[in-house]
Amino acid sequence: MKTESMVFAVAGTLFGLIVGWIIGTQQAPGRVVAGGAPVAQMAQAAQNAAPPATRPTLDESQATPQRNIAERDPKNVPSRVKLGDLYFDAGRYPEAMKWYEEALALDPKNVNVSTDLAICYYYTQQADRAITQLSVSLSLDPKHVTTWLNVGVIKAFGKQDLPGATAAWEEVITLAPGSDEAQSARRFLDNLKAAHPDGAMPPAGAAQVAAGASPSGMLKK
Repeated sequence: MKTESMVFAVAGTLFGLIVGWIIGTQQAPGRVVAGGAPVAQMAQAAQNAAPPATRPTLDESQATPQRNIAERDPKNVPSRVKLGDLYFDAGRYPEAMKWYEEALALDPKNVNVSTDLAICYYYTQQADRAITQLSVSLSLDPKHVTTWLNVGVIKAFGKQDLPGATAAWEEVITLAPGSDEAQSARRFLDNLKAAHPDGAMPPAGAAQVAAGASPSGMLKK
């Protein structure tokens, strides 16, 4: 599993825009946003949004030998993890899922692969399945801060559960206050606090955040 950073580079802005949209929909249900687009259309547009378009193509010079190893050795975990990483980096999430699932079947205690698999589920519009897989990750390592950060991301953007997201991001800061993950968690929490200065957070499910919208805080190790 890799130690690269953020899946998205645009995220703070996107998160702020979505929080602003949440406030607007709460204050003025059914209002029309800039350009005349109804909120419902904005939600649909966000739901149809794909993960980052600036993905490299699949590097066959790396994928082919790893695929050959995996085919020759059905129990080879590292080749399957590497293939999952290569397909993930190319934005080919269903194929990445296949290799991560095979790796996890062989090495069911690999928390990093479990969390990467959850991110793939989220990027293929399976937020509930992603949350379930992240629960598996936390059962393996309750202090895995990358998993906690992604729990917050998916609860906020996939399940419209801002209180749940807040709790997850606060857990990141408690577990690893000096980490990159904690820095991302603080940014998200600061955005929420700025959007709700009176401390009143929207109840779970109240904000219609589209399932396909993802902030840059999602990490893959």
